[in-house]
Amino acid sequence: MQNTTNEYRLEMSGISKSFGIVSVLDNVNLKVKPGEIHALLGENGAGKSTLIKILSGVHQKDAGQVFLNGEAVNPKNTHDGQVLGINVVYQELSLVNDLSVAENIYLHQLGASKFWMNWKAINKDAQALIDSLGFDIDATAIVRDLSMVQKQIVEIAKALSEDPEILVLDEPTTVFDPADTQKLFDNLFQLKERGISIIYISHHLEEIFKIADSVTVLRDGVNTGSMPVKDTSTDDIIKLMIGRELKDLYPSRNIEVGTVPIFEVKNLTAKNTLVHDVSFAVKAGEVLGIAGLGGSGRTETAKLIFGADQKKSGKMFLNGKEINTTSPVDAVGYDIGLVSENRKEEGVFLPLSIQQNISVTDLKSISRRFGFIDQEKENSNVQSLIEKLNIKTSSSATPVKNLSGGNQQKVALAKWLSIDSKVILIDEPTRGVDVGAKVEIYHLINEVAKKGVGVIVISSDMPEIMGIADRILVMHEGTIYGELSKDKFSEENILRYAIGKSLKN
Repeated sequence: MQNTTNEYRLEMSGISKSFGIVSVLDNVNLKVKPGEIHALLGENGAGKSTLIKILSGVHQKDAGQVFLNGEAVNPKNTHDGQVLGINVVYQELSLVNDLSVAENIYLHQLGASKFWMNWKAINKDAQALIDSLGFDIDATAIVRDLSMVQKQIVEIAKALSEDPEILVLDEPTTVFDPADTQKLFDNLFQLKERGISIIYISHHLEEIFKIADSVTVLRDGVNTGSMPVKDTSTDDIIKLMIGRELKDLYPSRNIEVGTVPIFEVKNLTAKNTLVHDVSFAVKAGEVLGIAGLGGSGRTETAKLIFGADQKKSGKMFLNGKEINTTSPVDAVGYDIGLVSENRKEEGVFLPLSIQQNISVTDLKSISRRFGFIDQEKENSNVQSLIEKLNIKTSSSATPVKNLSGGNQQKVALAKWLSIDSKVILIDEPTRGVDVGAKVEIYHLINEVAKKGVGVIVISSDMPEIMGIADRILVMHEGTIYGELSKDKFSEENILRYAIGKSLKN
């Protein structure tokens, strides 16, 4: 069937999709022009991912039509989608960790030759592609050894290697610092000039106003609006996303902070990472922020404290007593929790239920004699946390993989609340989380601090860390370079410390 207009490269018209009795998309429309950056927005669970998976061939629509350059298309699988010039970079990485960067980028081409692979040419082409993006990554490096930022760039390079007409980016900047984000934006503007259509999904609304031409908003599987970005505002988009105005994004910090440290590290140095001579203290009830650019050592510091990385030297103190965490088991024994930045691989057990995830850190308190689980106590504890954290689920038996990103993050937090942690390290608390869930997580962090817990929040989102922290430490090249009190909070001050500069007078 021919479409009636060629103004748009992509037209998705009347798309509907249900899984069983649950309607996920209902008569959704999306139109994208050639050389346009089109933002697709909505809360977690709004239907964005399902719409993109229909476009790329992962799912089959129940109703509606898809037109590409005026021609009706119906990709049955991802190969069909790629042949049509549709490439998606999903939020969850799909790289093969044990292969090299070049092998991952050209994975779709490996085996095309019946005789031999020209590895020199493959490595050279991959390196040229990476270099063109402006990032310093060795094409022969094994993906397992890369940082999260580098892995994200490899995913984007892999998509671009197939010369797409439509490039879909799902939360591409969640692991990026401001400098990396700007590099990505510069690349997107170049792709736009080449006529490539870009569908950009992000929970960072400020990004939309920097790069997007048009925006389409979904809520509960239906269109709530589509317009040029210049004709709307952040408040308008939030209202379209959640159906209400969003006030007081960050909760007030009217909390009495303790006078002595609950947790302290002195001259902490790692054995195998760049972290060295890190010293700081956090008080009971305090939310201590740690900022810095990618590669500054923020995440490595958290892993070192938690015992996931090995310590070379330095000391740690909990309530004035020296402790030593040589493994995460030790840290849990001291009631220290870590919510990892890599939620899918390190934060939750995706195949397991909500109940199993929450209980995994608290088996001792819910066990009877001889190691049998007190199911009544476990059920009560889990249900209480589900209600308190407003985890959206029909049952505690629901596998975590079936939850939205925001609800997965709440489960990751819940498992540490179940053991009454004394110190919680939260690395990128709202990565990949919609604006409504962000507010809930910020209030949750506030509530945790009210209980006298020492909360350490690591974030690359500067407005976020300024909005929730009482004090901010800024890391540079593996150590604490500067400290900012509340009256000194500003993006400029954070960035100056982050690049190794002093504050302006």
